[in-house]
Amino acid sequence: MIVVGAGTAVADIGTRPAAGRVGESSIGRLTLIHLTDLRSPVMVRRAVTPQQVTDAIAVASGAVDRSQIAPAVRVTLAWLAQTNPGRSVEIRVPPYAAVQAVAGPTHTRGTPPNVVETDGATWLALVAGRMTWSDALGGGLVRASGSRADLSNLLPLQHPTQD
Repeated sequence: MIVVGAGTAVADIGTRPAAGRVGESSIGRLTLIHLTDLRSPVMVRRAVTPQQVTDAIAVASGAVDRSQIAPAVRVTLAWLAQTNPGRSVEIRVPPYAAVQAVAGPTHTRGTPPNVVETDGATWLALVAGRMTWSDALGGGLVRASGSRADLSNLLPLQHPTQD
């Protein structure tokens, strides 16, 4: 495990790269890690802190400024994947982020059978509970395909408990 920044993010690295560069950059308050190595597959997963999630939910609960959408989407998607590990559903919020989450059958090649896709504003409304899953789906604001692509039991996100 590598801690990046002053407690702002933690990166979990499955395997160390055989060669390459490790760098970092910041987007909002979330620090990203970039690994470059074409010879070795590396799984990088950003972990977010409960405080970051609480802040992102607070942002999503009110009037969201355009500059706040990207960091709030990235943090809430990372939290969803972190608290619901798995690779059976891919959740896409272009152009901000995509994650695989939810336990179940995994998919390794091509387009996954269970995909959820929406825009940033709709995602944040779902996260904060300002919109229900069924309303978003019925209104065509969310595209969900596959038998496991129902996130109604995961949204809205609950405020994490602080340790």
